[in-house]
Amino acid sequence: MDEEMAVQGRNQAVSKALLLTDAEAELFFDRLAAGISPRCELEYTTLLDLLVAVVLSAQSTDKAVNQVTAELWQHCRTPEDYLALGTAGLESFLRRLGLFRAKSRSIIGICEQLLERHGGEVPATLEELMALPGVGRKTANVVLNVGFGEPTLAVDTHVFRVANRSGLVAATTPEAVEAALLPRVPERHRRHAHHYLVLHGRYTCQARRPECATCAVADLCVTARQDLNRPERSTSSAGEKSQHGTI
Repeated sequence: MDEEMAVQGRNQAVSKALLLTDAEAELFFDRLAAGISPRCELEYTTLLDLLVAVVLSAQSTDKAVNQVTAELWQHCRTPEDYLALGTAGLESFLRRLGLFRAKSRSIIGICEQLLERHGGEVPATLEELMALPGVGRKTANVVLNVGFGEPTLAVDTHVFRVANRSGLVAATTPEAVEAALLPRVPERHRRHAHHYLVLHGRYTCQARRPECATCAVADLCVTARQDLNRPERSTSSAGEKSQHGTI
């Protein structure tokens, strides 16, 4: 679990007593679906591209990853291409990203295993994906959802924040959020629920300054409702953090 999610979990503001009802949760996803075009903002062409891009996105923005892969993929289109480049050569492309050395080792290891165990193809099961070097549950779920159309729900920092802040769930780890959230997503929205929550968190329900005034689900969100009902703070308490700043 990354540092931001750890802090969010420790400072969780929504108690289980305040969770959205099932009807409210259904309306929540209906509204997100009505206003958000689900899309992966990582650029890719092949399943291997997607897997590599998702591995690179750890602690890096999609924009930064896209800039790196635009250059990288002029040289690497197959697992054999990555192995020919080698760890040191791959590092030269990835230096602009965080954890670039670890990511280089993971990608080389992934390509070795794809050739040794999967005929050079990206596997299509959670277990096989998570057996690859550097591939955790979140990465595997993204690849399954985006690449294979599976109704998986990868919990990144945006999903974690939105799910807890809104009152969809009250959970302190990504695994617990996934387990609690999946049953709350209406069947018709499960294919794209990950992207509805990611994009809502990225552009509206941001960590430090959520745009509650223009949010389509503010009247459902338990944190937004608490903020609206909270008395105006005096000057002496102006330095206190808004509850939005804790999730």
